[in-house]
Amino acid sequence: MAENQEKQAEDQVTIEATTVEAPQPSEAQKNPEKFLKEFNWHNYQEGIDEVDDKQLKEFEKLVEENFVDTLDDEVVEGTVIHITDRDAIIDINAKSEGVISLNEFRYNPDLKVGDKVEVLIDVREDATGQLVLSHRKARVIQAWDRVNKAHETGEIVNGFVKCRTKGGMIVDVFGIEAFLPGSQIDVKPIRDYDQYVNKTMEFKVVKINHEFKNVVVSHKALIEADIEEQKKEIIGQLEKGQVLEGVVKNITSYGVFIDLGGVDGLVHITDLSWSRINHPNEIVDLDQKLNVVILDFDEDKSRIQLGLKQLTKHPWEALADSVKVGDKVKGKVVVIADYGAFIEVADGVEGLIHVSEMSWSTHLRSAQDFVSVGDEVEAVILTLDREDRKMSLGIKQLTPDPWTDITSKYPLGSKHTGIVRNFTNFGVFVELEEGIDGLIYISDLSWTKKIKHPSEFCAVGDKLDVIVLELDVEGRKLSLGHKQTTDNPWDKYEKEFALNTTHKAAISEIVDKGATVQFNDDITAFVPTRHLEKEDGSKLKKGEEAEFKIIEFSKEFKRVVASHTAVFRAEEAKIVKQAVKKAEAAAAEAKPTLGDANDALQALKDKMDGKAAKPKKTTKAKKSE
Repeated sequence: MAENQEKQAEDQVTIEATTVEAPQPSEAQKNPEKFLKEFNWHNYQEGIDEVDDKQLKEFEKLVEENFVDTLDDEVVEGTVIHITDRDAIIDINAKSEGVISLNEFRYNPDLKVGDKVEVLIDVREDATGQLVLSHRKARVIQAWDRVNKAHETGEIVNGFVKCRTKGGMIVDVFGIEAFLPGSQIDVKPIRDYDQYVNKTMEFKVVKINHEFKNVVVSHKALIEADIEEQKKEIIGQLEKGQVLEGVVKNITSYGVFIDLGGVDGLVHITDLSWSRINHPNEIVDLDQKLNVVILDFDEDKSRIQLGLKQLTKHPWEALADSVKVGDKVKGKVVVIADYGAFIEVADGVEGLIHVSEMSWSTHLRSAQDFVSVGDEVEAVILTLDREDRKMSLGIKQLTPDPWTDITSKYPLGSKHTGIVRNFTNFGVFVELEEGIDGLIYISDLSWTKKIKHPSEFCAVGDKLDVIVLELDVEGRKLSLGHKQTTDNPWDKYEKEFALNTTHKAAISEIVDKGATVQFNDDITAFVPTRHLEKEDGSKLKKGEEAEFKIIEFSKEFKRVVASHTAVFRAEEAKIVKQAVKKAEAAAAEAKPTLGDANDALQALKDKMDGKAAKPKKTTKAKKSE
């Protein structure tokens, strides 16, 4: 039956195929005007149907909401949809997801699926057809805008501490490397900077240099405001004399900062110990817990002054009542000044040894000449004032006063050797022994030399032989002489250079109104200008040797005056006298007339007056010719 049905169907198809229907007229043929009016010319020209504007706008809106234009380099927001060991998969509503290396998220170790991140399309399609994104580049593009905005508004930003550098740390903020000074990490000093490396912290942007693109951030600024409020609250509860426990936070050369639990106080170095110390680290250590007393505080400036030594009894109060003036004490030199040295005779108890009490010597010297810091010395208590807590000491009192037996050690006329200590305009101070000084007046330094200042004769430290000339025990004055240690050479020169004696020497110097002649080491004679004239009428010159006659000698004033002219004048006078005698003898023999005698006498007179000198020269000149 089935087979019959199939056969009938085939027959029917064959009949339909062989049957040709008559062609039917088209719509254009039936109604040409309507066909031309409704004809789709856009489809005919473009090959596609024209889309309605409304539908096109709806489609563009749909695309805009669901897809990203991968040809645009603008920063877009993506969502983390998966995280692997090395990469983060980001969905930006493109035809494929993007990949970003986790190294770009080092600043954000808490990155998780679902987080929104800003990305920039780095590669639209890599070799595997994958979309490659960059979070770092996206951050850099918008980083400066964000940093400037954070600086203006004071916004708190997150930063990743990348590494340590000189003076602080390098922090990644929005992809920009900012500088975090060491002083801006925390309100307390940082001892280990490495503990902050590879950590994400909160910061405030405190400074931007637009010219050099430098950014400075601070973590300390975030907590200072809270600390100030905390300080005011704590300071409002403080009272003078209150004892608190604190921790040593910082040690400086001038004192110690103590953390009192949110507020800091300063213990000045002078309030650490009753004894003198050179540096606070001799008393305390960092992080040490200790009790301190509040000495003073300033609510406005939030300053607290603390004390440590005030918790113990003052050493002067513990000083034994048996200690009195005249007692001998031992102590250590703790401070030296020009005027003296401070000796610590007990913990916190000091006495001053003035430089005048260090030696019996009257010479003004510095305390450094006698003691050094750290020396152990013995001294005698000279004064003691327990109320004002002052004590004066003396070292020289441990030895006998050298002036007690001065008359037996240094009697008048005795000879000694001393050391030149210092000069004055009028003399030299010579130390005979410690505490015994004497003065040599400038006139007692030399018998022969004319000294204007003692430094011309000797130097400080020289040894000089002296004779005791005067002694004043009550006034502690000793007058000495140096020239008296030798015989007065003027006693000998008084005979050697007596008046009218003749000596041969050369002119040493030409001086005002004359010249000087050095006869020996002690005798320098003055020759007036008119006495420099030679027999031929010329003057003696420097270095010229000649004979000189002593015409003045004063032992008292050490003055010698000589003359060269007087030498040949005396010779001329001698010759005249001899001529007179011969003339008188000849006259007696010849018995001349009265006129002849008068002529002879006149000639002798003229010769003695010097008028005959020139004819002699003429005669000699003629003879030489």
